[in-house]
Amino acid sequence: MKKNVKKVVLAYSGGLDTSIILKWLQDEYHCEVVTFTADIGQGEELEPARKKAIELGIKPENIFIEDLKEEFVKDFVFPMFRANAIYEGEYLLGTSIARPLIAKRQAQIAALTGADAVSHGATGKGNDQVRFEIGYLAINADLTIIAPWREWDLNSREKLLAYAVKNGINIEKKPGKSPYSMDANLLHISYEGLVLEDPNAEPDEDMWRWTTSPQNAPDIPEYIELEYKNGDPIALNGETLSPASMLTRLNELGCKHGIGRIDIVENRFVGMKSRGCYETPGGSIMLKAHRAIESITLDREAAHFKDSLIPRYASTIYNGFWFAPEREMMQAAIDKSQESVNGTVKLKLYKGNITVVGRDSKTNNLFNEAFCTFEEDEVYNQKDAEGFIKLNALRFIISGKNKKAQGR
Repeated sequence: MKKNVKKVVLAYSGGLDTSIILKWLQDEYHCEVVTFTADIGQGEELEPARKKAIELGIKPENIFIEDLKEEFVKDFVFPMFRANAIYEGEYLLGTSIARPLIAKRQAQIAALTGADAVSHGATGKGNDQVRFEIGYLAINADLTIIAPWREWDLNSREKLLAYAVKNGINIEKKPGKSPYSMDANLLHISYEGLVLEDPNAEPDEDMWRWTTSPQNAPDIPEYIELEYKNGDPIALNGETLSPASMLTRLNELGCKHGIGRIDIVENRFVGMKSRGCYETPGGSIMLKAHRAIESITLDREAAHFKDSLIPRYASTIYNGFWFAPEREMMQAAIDKSQESVNGTVKLKLYKGNITVVGRDSKTNNLFNEAFCTFEEDEVYNQKDAEGFIKLNALRFIISGKNKKAQGR
């Protein structure tokens, strides 16, 4: 049974699916619709979304198109990269980390406009429905959530197109649009569907939209230097950059050198496995550089403890729990560790590879040449190692004596 809804805020891209949802909400719920389009660096012109919404009867004051790129990188991407978060060993969480920001702002717009409901275009099979809706509920549990894909019978491409034609919704295909199901933002672009539904089939080269093929990347390596402060990159080759500008520049470098492609089968939160391909050029560079600067600035046990949090932290984001207290607790510990992560990292970019060729910290360097040199030194007594080794082996010594006494 449908709830009585007066006004709903729709996460709106201006594409076919969300345009159909917009009309469907008007027809099925007989409510006022507010559209919200977030610019998080997906690389598309967003003003056509405004035009499309007006064509579908949305009042100009009910159309929100907002540039959230700086907030996205500063408050969501950078904190995640301080954690070196990576899901199931490979996925850099490009889609996962965008959803809480969109959900938060969507709920805020609902409050601003007096809306009593929110809606999204995620399907009932995917992770995004969970991420969006947990986000809504975390911000305002009183909002009614409308998930059309779980309600309507438009469960095929043919039915969607027929609905569009019947209701005068423009279905003109954009020039150069990929046939794959894609999601893009400033951190990554993802691909699903078609040949990718066979995990044993290699995708065609023309699927990749951003990165140069490593085979065709420049034959001459490029060297760059990243400066870090409190775990965040703040300057590239000596030029101070804002968070969004930093990621934009690193994306350009990564794309040029064929960096950041992965082809994986992942475990969705809802239960099934899913095959997807991803391009995360700038993020791949950031991850490599961040681990390099941490290698000389983090205490050993602090670093190992922090690494132990990665699977839990990454799953928390992947599953949609950005606003959960456990994520905030882990973030507090991670951010505390980053107070000493200051310095520079030199990288070589070459044909899909990122090689660390230097790292330095003027203020927090724990790499002490006097202790680790292979040459003669006056600070380390090598005889001390004998007692250290015996103490660490004591449990084995005792166990061995017991086995010997028992004739084993």
